Amino acid sequence: QVQLVESGGGLVQAGGSLRLSCEAPGRTLNNMGWFRQAPGKEREFVARISWSGGDRDLADSVKGRFTISRDNAKNTVYLQMDGLKPEDMAIYYCAAGLYFTDYRHVAYWGQGTQVTISS
Repeated sequence: QVQLVESGGGLVQAGGSLRLSCEAPGRTLNNMGWFRQAPGKEREFVARISWSGGDRDLADSVKGRFTISRDNAKNTVYLQMDGLKPEDMAIYYCAAGLYFTDYRHVAYWGQGTQVTISS
């Protein structure tokens, strides 16, 4: 069983920043990343990073504002979110596994952390 433990969500003003963390205790996983889900919407891909960190993907909607990184010594992946917009408000889910193209194919999920943006 793979456990993903998220932290770092919260309330921030539009234009502000948050950093999300996701730890996989005792595990160094291949692809790790983030999806998000807003009320009434389907879960959508946000970011992915490979084990080495050399391969990274970001959704077009967050490019230039979000950065994904990882520290394998800590089994942790980070999502630095800058320039937050009201449309970024959602529950953010840490994800891990081989496949990230569709949320239905993701192998492991965290419990989710709420990101709220005030305008």
